[in-house]
Amino acid sequence: MHKVMLSVVLGAIVLSGGCRFDPLTGEEAREALEESSVASQAAALVGASVEVSTDFTIGDAVERAAEQVRGFVQSQLPCAEIELSRATLAIAYGARPGNCTFNGHTFEGTHTITVERNEERDVVVQHQWDGLSNGVIEVSGDATVTWSLASRSRHIEHELTWTRLSDGRMGVGGGDRTQTALEGGLLEGIEVDGTRTWDGQSGHWELDIDEVELRWDDPVPSDGEWTLETPFDKTISLSFERIDEVTIGVTITGGQRTVEFQVGRLGAVSRR
Repeated sequence: MHKVMLSVVLGAIVLSGGCRFDPLTGEEAREALEESSVASQAAALVGASVEVSTDFTIGDAVERAAEQVRGFVQSQLPCAEIELSRATLAIAYGARPGNCTFNGHTFEGTHTITVERNEERDVVVQHQWDGLSNGVIEVSGDATVTWSLASRSRHIEHELTWTRLSDGRMGVGGGDRTQTALEGGLLEGIEVDGTRTWDGQSGHWELDIDEVELRWDDPVPSDGEWTLETPFDKTISLSFERIDEVTIGVTITGGQRTVEFQVGRLGAVSRR
């Protein structure tokens, strides 16, 4: 009688989502880290490319702002061929000789920037990428970027497809994130809060981002926490800490188990 009652109670708890008794496997932990790392690399690449469009005077006409962006891109990325039409720039990275590296990423592919609105309290810039690559990952898609001068933050909503070039791992999804500069400024990196969702080779993933710190050339954050809803029906958390200049430690917890990994500069994953 007691055994029967215990089985019924445990079954009710599991069905109600109150607790899970199947531990996180090593394979599931590695898959979660691989998927979230590739999605993060895609977001970091487009985030770095967004930075080329931030050097203009707030409140000027949109055409003047676009001219200032063109001047900045020409000064930083002489490899870029740029066509300017009113408030829209069509950029082809690598079409000319010269430097093509910015914020730790060496760009290839095309990037269209449109300054849609440039007012003191309301700045909106549209981005579109086609085959944007840094030699590690390739991204296509679009994003809307808005600025809040009062909170010194920007809001990015994106829809992207991406491919990791080393093995062809792909993903498609969107995100809604708020970014602020790290203490060292935007040249160092950003702090991010928000959400991302995507479909990868294992299924559907949903990521909640809580005050993570990300430098432009890192494949995953160096501080903060992600909460990840996985396609294998487990919710897991990923916390980050920098080990050295090129290595980040990642602790993954879920299903009453903790697994530790380390991630190298190019995204290579190994157990700690």
